[in-house]
Amino acid sequence: MDERIIKTEYSEVMQKSYIDYAMSVIIARALPDVRDGLKPVQRRTLYDMYELGIRYDRPYRKSARIVGDTMGKYHPHGDSSIYDALVVMAQEFKKGLPLVDGHGNFGNIEGDGAAAMRYTEARLQKITQEAFLADLDKDVVDFMPNFDETEREPVVLPVKLPNLLVNGSEGIAVGMATSIPPHNLGEVIDATKAYMQNETITTAELMKYVKGPDFPTGGIVINKSELLHIYETGTGKIRVRGKVEVEKGKGGKTNLVITEIPYPMIGMGISKFLSDVAGLAETKKTQDIVDISNQTSKEGIRIVIELRKDTDVENFKNMLYKKTRLEDTFGVNMLAIADGRPETMGLKEIIRANVEFQFQTATRKYNTLLAKELEKREIQEGLIKACNVIDLIIEILRGSKDRAMAKACLVEGKTTGIQFKSKESKVMAQMLQFTEKQANAILEMRLYKLIGLELDALVKEHEETIANIYRYEDILERRDSMATVIIKELDNLKKEYATSRKTVVEDGEEAVFEEKKPEEMEIVVLMDRFGYIRAIDKNTYERNKEAADAEHKFVFLCKNTGRICLFTNRGILYTVKAGDLPFGKFRDKGIPVDNISNYDSSAEDIIYAVSQTALNLYRVIFATKFSMVKVVSGGEFDVSKRTVAATKLQEGDELLDVTVLNGQKDMVFQSVGGFFLKFSLEEIPEKKKGAIGVRGMKLGENDTIEAVYYAYPEGEGENETISYKSRNLDLHKLKSGKRDTKGTKIRA
Repeated sequence: MDERIIKTEYSEVMQKSYIDYAMSVIIARALPDVRDGLKPVQRRTLYDMYELGIRYDRPYRKSARIVGDTMGKYHPHGDSSIYDALVVMAQEFKKGLPLVDGHGNFGNIEGDGAAAMRYTEARLQKITQEAFLADLDKDVVDFMPNFDETEREPVVLPVKLPNLLVNGSEGIAVGMATSIPPHNLGEVIDATKAYMQNETITTAELMKYVKGPDFPTGGIVINKSELLHIYETGTGKIRVRGKVEVEKGKGGKTNLVITEIPYPMIGMGISKFLSDVAGLAETKKTQDIVDISNQTSKEGIRIVIELRKDTDVENFKNMLYKKTRLEDTFGVNMLAIADGRPETMGLKEIIRANVEFQFQTATRKYNTLLAKELEKREIQEGLIKACNVIDLIIEILRGSKDRAMAKACLVEGKTTGIQFKSKESKVMAQMLQFTEKQANAILEMRLYKLIGLELDALVKEHEETIANIYRYEDILERRDSMATVIIKELDNLKKEYATSRKTVVEDGEEAVFEEKKPEEMEIVVLMDRFGYIRAIDKNTYERNKEAADAEHKFVFLCKNTGRICLFTNRGILYTVKAGDLPFGKFRDKGIPVDNISNYDSSAEDIIYAVSQTALNLYRVIFATKFSMVKVVSGGEFDVSKRTVAATKLQEGDELLDVTVLNGQKDMVFQSVGGFFLKFSLEEIPEKKKGAIGVRGMKLGENDTIEAVYYAYPEGEGENETISYKSRNLDLHKLKSGKRDTKGTKIRA
């Protein structure tokens, strides 16, 4: 066989493959369809349960059976995605309208996952069966082959309400994501009816019915005035607060009780909230908390914070809104599949798409019903006509040799070969003109149908059929009639399944929290060589001075209201609030400085730490590995940013030393090659922090600076002797030179 090699651009192949993959994820996995509000995995799971007969009025079936059957027939993407979808559809705290009735451990609002699928059981909810899966036998939606073309599955479920709004949806595709909040069933139905009665209705008018999102966790939406823009554009941010109640506690104390949480806090957000509240007490942000307990149970959320007697409750509540996730944001992006492509839609567009879908399914449903009634009418008319000439029919049947001969006589009036009692019977038989279906029904008719009561029932049934035909034709011919039928179905759903609103929608006041300023005091900051930092009071340090100085790389005084400056070898300055440091006993463990700053211990090293107050009072000297030096006014580092460039470095260079100048006289460079250079600090010019500086020592080839020392005027420094290759060198006895010279070689 001849080989054909097709040459093409690699980039074109990659582009096409990636676009195909992206569209597959967008259309077939991650985004819901605007018509039924379901993702493919949800649709397939519900349809499989329907096919397996796991109805609301039948026993539960193992989740593993449902998952396995769905994966084998319709969704070959792994069992975990199917089970996750099944679990979410059964969780009342995630869905405004649960579609699956779960039996067993299906997880909880605090973030505990569901039990394994072999332990749990499930079945369809009643509303799922009535509003999502009904009429599938009436050709209301298209079916398509499954992945291996051995089964057929619905392209979309014939959902009778805007499920995309009722249950919302969340999903991440390729390059896009959807995030739609759940809404109240009764309100959505009312808005849908209002649109059907007036298709020119505005979004603002629709929002007289849909007040805003209705989260299953309750809570309070506090930006009501912004909702109109969100529902018109389909994007925006909804701010949600938890519901807080004040109760009297023991001994005159006050209990703050959280009974509803923001929807985004579902899951691990609750434990994070408890941790954040505890952190407020530990970091001395507040001293009002006596105790905190999570008393949440099946009855609902109950988080109790016990406060001191003299607590300003309103201020404390505002602090929770500001400092924790008790006030959170739900990002809205109402993106769904419409007409086979992803589209961001507003409230009206979603309702319009669903209403058009309702009319499409209703048209197909009543066309199917009409065809069945027309067929019934044809057969009924044939049977009634046959009963009027039953003696002739019996004579034809008795005189025929086979069924085909009798049928030919009934349909075409052929009497050849049939034995008749009289010529009149033969003439009458030749005048019969039954249709094929009527003839078949007559031939299959049982004798009991000739009883008088049975005949009366047939006539009555025929009248009902005629009435149904007129009704179905009216529904199909007049949009108003079809709208009336759809509205009646919506009313029935609302009457049986609507619940009262859980989420309050209002324009809440901005939480104003007046943070109590801590009493200003001097503290001592301790930081060890591993980057763990903490603070102790000055008296504690004095009692443990020797151990503190020996065990820590940096030890310095600072105000508890001030800031700490950390210089790294990359020439970066990180600032940290002293109030963010853990404050306690001498032997308490600190925290990694990475946790409270942008510093990355894996990429750089801290070479100097000092209080910002000290920097402001003095000048600062910088020295690099390539022997560049400069003096900078400390005031240049009085910045509010957490991260700034402290100096400019040449390529390959790094900062070796940063020191506050406070009485030093000389600077001493020690190179890797064993050269020492001592020169006066007065030779170093003052520069801006963005400057590289000047050369301090002339280095030989491949030589770099290894260490930097400072000498005070003789008699003022504490200990100015250094150890070099088993020798003790007195800095005062080193020969002084000039800046930018080679220095003196010192041998061991």
